[in-house]
Amino acid sequence: GVLTARSLRHILRSPDTIMTTAVTPIAMMLLFVYVFGGAISTGSDESYVNYLLPGILLITIASGVAYTAYRLFLDLQGGIFERFASMPIARSSVLWAHVLTSLAANLVSVAIVIVVALVMGFRTGASVAAWLAVAAILVLFTLSLTWIAVIAGLSAKSVDGASAFSYPLIFLPFISSAFVPTDSMPGPVAWFAENQPVTSVVNSIRNLFAQEPVGTDIWTALAWLVGLLVVAYAFAIATYRRKIC
Repeated sequence: GVLTARSLRHILRSPDTIMTTAVTPIAMMLLFVYVFGGAISTGSDESYVNYLLPGILLITIASGVAYTAYRLFLDLQGGIFERFASMPIARSSVLWAHVLTSLAANLVSVAIVIVVALVMGFRTGASVAAWLAVAAILVLFTLSLTWIAVIAGLSAKSVDGASAFSYPLIFLPFISSAFVPTDSMPGPVAWFAENQPVTSVVNSIRNLFAQEPVGTDIWTALAWLVGLLVVAYAFAIATYRRKIC
């Protein structure tokens, strides 16, 4: 709790971090809805902002976790980890403090993006249970990516390298069903888009918002996210022990 409060204070003292994280996805949403949206066919009658929002939310989170890697790298270079290691506290608590801070900051960024989407015309008749299911998926997605960010922050050799890992994560939604249906893509690209984790996550969130059956997408998404979380957590702890212990 003490370490998480310390990490949260860093965020509160630089709220521009959250705003910066939200600005790029909002700009992309405005661009795709008002510039490209009229030329994109999704095969349904729903508004393009409704179709687009799930992917934008994932891009928001992928952008936000880069700051976790950045802050971890600065702590590592500043020698604070060695001081924490000399105290009678759980070794993993140092990492969990950064992870929980990332979760809180990213949820705020996601909320800002959803508010802007509502202003742009996003509408849903989703029930409270569906909203809670969407929130749970986004939390699990954030935790999975944040533990990957922890590995990057502990392994990086420079500040730029610590945050550069997020670029492929931000790019991944573009090769998924986030912006256009996968059946409109060329064969090999469509196969990759259909079988990568972002597509199942996007489809699950989109169907929950649209009050449609989620089918097998929800189980595929959960399998991907839980698997990534477990593997990333194990590698992060192993990297931390190798660096500090």
